[in-house]
Amino acid sequence: MKVAIIPARGGSKRIPRKNIRLFAGKPIIAHSIGAAIESGCFDRVIVSTDDPEIATVAREWGAETPFVRPTELSDDHAGTTPVIAHATAWLAEQGMAPTQVCCLYATAPFVSRDDLRQGLALLDKTGCDFVFSVTSYAFPIQRAIRITTAGRVEMFDQSQFAIRSQDLEDAFHDAGQFYWGRADSWLQGRPVFSSASVPLLLPRHRVQDIDTPEDWVRAEWMYKAMQSAT
Repeated sequence: MKVAIIPARGGSKRIPRKNIRLFAGKPIIAHSIGAAIESGCFDRVIVSTDDPEIATVAREWGAETPFVRPTELSDDHAGTTPVIAHATAWLAEQGMAPTQVCCLYATAPFVSRDDLRQGLALLDKTGCDFVFSVTSYAFPIQRAIRITTAGRVEMFDQSQFAIRSQDLEDAFHDAGQFYWGRADSWLQGRPVFSSASVPLLLPRHRVQDIDTPEDWVRAEWMYKAMQSAT
């Protein structure tokens, strides 16, 4: 059985009620639920939440909420892996043990059904622990600078200053959309960022982390631009 687990706790601080705030005319979590359903990859699409309002919205858009997330997994310090492991273990206890589990973030309006399908295909083909979406940095990370306490700047690594940008190694980061994994990989708490994982590369224009109000505004601009281009 293949299952999508969407973590969506109710206590978002920087953007209150973030997981069900309207994004392009519907609750942002509805975009993730819709992509999961449209992909055809999943036998079940489940939202893991501690919040009754989020649960209601999730069901309205086609997801299941068969359990209430425990309090100890619902605070600011709860990691994603324990949340997914809890849902995976709960399903196994109900006699419905999944084989492949995809953690799909609630605030990922750019996730696509095709990317989810490609991720599953890579998981099956490679036999890896995890497949997750990544994108490239727009600027060489080797040229990163910090602002000092004196209000000046300094490079993290001054030795990189004279190297041509085209000679610097490309770097990538987590796209913050989804993480396909084998059920035992989640249950055993294996690291997602390791040599046992395979990346699915996404173009930068389809990636935007949404953690602050500024991120939200930027994401809406990007979404509208993408919709008008289709």
